[in-house]
Amino acid sequence: MAATLLRRSSEPTLDGTRPGWLAWWLVCVAVLVVLIVAVGGITRLTESGLSITQWDPVTGVLPPLSDKAWQAEFALYRATPEYRLEAGPAGMTLADFKAIFFWEWFHRLLGRVIGLVFALPLAFAWLRGWIPKGYKPRLLALLALGGLQGVFGWLMVSSGLTGSMTDVSHFWLSIHLCTALFTLAGLVWTALDLHDLDRNRGALPARFRPLAAIAGGVLFVQIVLGAWVAGLNAGHASNTWPLMQDRFVPEANLSKGFFWAITHDPFLLHFVHRWFAWVAFGVLVWMGSRALLREGNAGKALIALAIGQVLLGIVTVVTGVSIWVAVAHQVTGALLVAATSASAHALGQRV
Repeated sequence: MAATLLRRSSEPTLDGTRPGWLAWWLVCVAVLVVLIVAVGGITRLTESGLSITQWDPVTGVLPPLSDKAWQAEFALYRATPEYRLEAGPAGMTLADFKAIFFWEWFHRLLGRVIGLVFALPLAFAWLRGWIPKGYKPRLLALLALGGLQGVFGWLMVSSGLTGSMTDVSHFWLSIHLCTALFTLAGLVWTALDLHDLDRNRGALPARFRPLAAIAGGVLFVQIVLGAWVAGLNAGHASNTWPLMQDRFVPEANLSKGFFWAITHDPFLLHFVHRWFAWVAFGVLVWMGSRALLREGNAGKALIALAIGQVLLGIVTVVTGVSIWVAVAHQVTGALLVAATSASAHALGQRV
């Protein structure tokens, strides 16, 4: 089946456009976005994000290549609040530093690769006249989102390099993650629109239905809560489920008001994230069941991923935020966004 679609994708339409080729290209970019979300999760969980203290878009492609260069990078890291306040009397060896440096460097390298994998084929397709009418602004918007993602990533890192911060701002972390996942949803939606156009030259772009807006809004709230939980290390607030510290509702610091608590208190954030998950689960299963009637694969994937995400969330808690379970939880969240976009597209198809 895939081979048939690929063969058809190589055939231009009467006006010379190649929507099938563009659809497969966007799917490849989406896969890379899921990969960078996984590496970003590892970077966060290994506390590697502040190991590179400068933003060098060109020269930063290569890691340090000499012992002198490594020592210079290590000296910059030792000046950060994270190292000064958390390293302790034992400090850190150069080998330890190289281990955390790798994940941040690899994360940034993947970002550059994704930018090239998107921008170069886009320029080629534009010059060859392969882009169907009406899709150029959308593709440029996705390119701009990718550029913003790099800017937001640096602003996130820089938030942890000054003052007494030993971690990046959880607000910038949520902006960085949500931008990546919003881009992923846009890639999937646009790829499906182009795939429909490849199969039926008269197909119109799918509509964004009210149910899709509700599901997207609920999922967005849950993702933001999850990013705040991650940024504040609130996953460690409890390693039991369903109770937290032998209570259903944990003690929270409300001395500065509820708004401060819901955005800063790790116990309250952990509690809200774990129980709002059931609201998200219900809405996503509802949309998945509706999508089953239009396009079975998207609906099945959404329901299966929603179930898997809830189970992984519980296992993340009871394992004390085991790194690989937590990474699986984040990757499944990204796949859940992709499946939500695909299901929403199925509900709005106008083929």
